[in-house]
Amino acid sequence: MNAWAPCATRATAQARARLYAATRAFFDARGLLEVDPPLLARAAPPDPHLAALRVHGRFGHRYLPTSPEYGLKRLLAAGYGDLYALGPVFRDEESGRWHLPEFRLLEWYRLGYDDRRLIEEVHEYFAAMLGRRDPLRTVAYDTLFAEVFGVALEEADDETLRTLCRERGIRLHQGEERTVLLDALMSAQVFPGLGEDGPVFVVDFPPEQAALARLRPGPPPRAARFELFFRGIELANGFWELTEPDEQRRRFADETRRRRRLGLEVPPWDEAFLAALEAGLPDCAGVALGLDRLLALALGFDGLEAVVPFHPWREEGP
Repeated sequence: MNAWAPCATRATAQARARLYAATRAFFDARGLLEVDPPLLARAAPPDPHLAALRVHGRFGHRYLPTSPEYGLKRLLAAGYGDLYALGPVFRDEESGRWHLPEFRLLEWYRLGYDDRRLIEEVHEYFAAMLGRRDPLRTVAYDTLFAEVFGVALEEADDETLRTLCRERGIRLHQGEERTVLLDALMSAQVFPGLGEDGPVFVVDFPPEQAALARLRPGPPPRAARFELFFRGIELANGFWELTEPDEQRRRFADETRRRRRLGLEVPPWDEAFLAALEAGLPDCAGVALGLDRLLALALGFDGLEAVVPFHPWREEGP
């Protein structure tokens, strides 16, 4: 292939255009408003697992969005009602067959929904886009953990998690915190086996795995978060959204402390988003879904390279 040539064929580009059109028709029929959040922001999420790309110009430092979430929630607080956005987002240092530093994300919010009701709509969207009718299947995070590792999650302390990682050849740094250990185990040993014969929703995540979700009281307490998997690939991540500004500030502070411990850049908090929470974010649930991944799976590709016009690593030049 010539160095200048696109990765995706014209037929694949046509399939992408059809996916976008079908997505807009799906939400238009349900009365959701399409909005265009900005691509430059003064702040970035404090989540230690997210690395935002920073740019600099005459306007000073800005960040490219890892998600349109904060902007969309400000619009919700302003009374825009049910809405969605479809466009590019960016993650620093993400690469691989199913990861790109720039990709297309669909994100939508529903007023008055909890995570369970939103799961039903995500399932309907998936069926409409892929033209298949599968039963709606959910499985609890705790159940998956116990089935694969033979120990209840509540009985697995940090040392047990480190031992499980060592036994399975998962390399870690000294002093990794619990959320990193859980991510490593589930990503390597559990999630890749999900959804081979149809979509599966993983529900009820541990609280430390969901900084923007409401918590359901226990015992044990669990976050109102879900993820959608199909053929071992995570497609969507959703929450029954946290609306309490004081609790959100507390969680941001926890994440900021974790970033400092890890020696990571500490971006400024999005004070406009926090002010929107103070003004009153309505009861809602939201979800983000990777459109490049959905397109690749729909077309039977084993990765993202064939569905993007220009792959970033091919753009580096000789």
